[in-house]
Amino acid sequence: MGSINSRYSRLVIEFRYRGVRCREQTKLEDNPPNRKRAKQILERIEAEITLGIFDYAKYFPSSKKAAQFTEHNERIAQIHADTPLFSDFANLWYHESEVGWRSTHKTHVRGTLDRYLTPYFEKKAVSQVTKAEILAFRAKISKLPGRSGNETWSAEHINHTMTPLRQILNEAADRFEFNSPCRGIKSLRVPKTEVEPFTIEQVQKIISTVRADFSCYYTVRFFTGMRSAEINGLQWRYVDFDRQQILVRKTLVRGEITTTKNDGSLREIEMSQPVYDALKEQKKITGEHEFVFCNRLGQPLDNNNITKRVWYPLLRHMGFKKTSSLPITTYNGNALAGRRRKPRMDSTTNGTHHHGNAVSRVFPLCTQPHPTRWLSV
Repeated sequence: MGSINSRYSRLVIEFRYRGVRCREQTKLEDNPPNRKRAKQILERIEAEITLGIFDYAKYFPSSKKAAQFTEHNERIAQIHADTPLFSDFANLWYHESEVGWRSTHKTHVRGTLDRYLTPYFEKKAVSQVTKAEILAFRAKISKLPGRSGNETWSAEHINHTMTPLRQILNEAADRFEFNSPCRGIKSLRVPKTEVEPFTIEQVQKIISTVRADFSCYYTVRFFTGMRSAEINGLQWRYVDFDRQQILVRKTLVRGEITTTKNDGSLREIEMSQPVYDALKEQKKITGEHEFVFCNRLGQPLDNNNITKRVWYPLLRHMGFKKTSSLPITTYNGNALAGRRRKPRMDSTTNGTHHHGNAVSRVFPLCTQPHPTRWLSV
């Protein structure tokens, strides 16, 4: 039987819960109206204890005992649950899935699990993760400091972190036959990226201004639209001068030669005249090595090193706005000769992306493929 007492002129509610004596001091002053109110609260608490629905944290959220009983309830739930802990199932899911992943994706998923998902959900049985907890987790990571000068995480970064969580819980729901708590949780809307591709005049100026040992490199980049990983991993065996084609077969990612980003990235890029001339010139310099663009030791170029030591200093020197290499757009070689033609999206012979919609969405200006693909004005 509980009781109402007074301490330092404030009312104290005393009761027993799960065999533990609980004393919680309130902010109510000791007077008849407040004693009546405290007694009603005590009666409600004892009724909920009898029914087995009492939530300690609901009545006393700041109490130390609230955290103890919450942890105790979770342990009891784990004992009665017939599903593994989130941390155990997440590791099982990772090891079963990694066989189909690239090494870079393995690193990304492993990092997401270890830094964010497992520490937050590790004590929960996988079937007991609720929709409210998932939304609370998303709200928490949305307030973390962002990268590249951003105050918080971007919507895209948050979505990428939520993807493994959604896959883990959906897989667990299929195996252990419970409703996935991810149902109805939509990805955050990602704002459209504003891209400002360089004009033909700016391209000419960049190629003529950049240091001589990178002139051929940026000529090929501008007039093929190859990704950084593709051009840095380009090998001479994939350069066909007879057919005037660059065969995109391998990429360089974090110092490792691997397959292309996806099957659609396996393609042949037709050489325009500037690209053909640049590669012929580069052949004289690095032809004895395996990689087209490499250092003196024949090792492939590091993209981070190029960006910080060549690209950013070049932009500062020319007075251009600091930007990554992404806005480098594919230009037709004959555009430099002053031919004014109407551009056409053709993802099979030129351009970074194999999907035409991606090209038109990301690079909406001045995307001009190989001259044989021009449309008449």
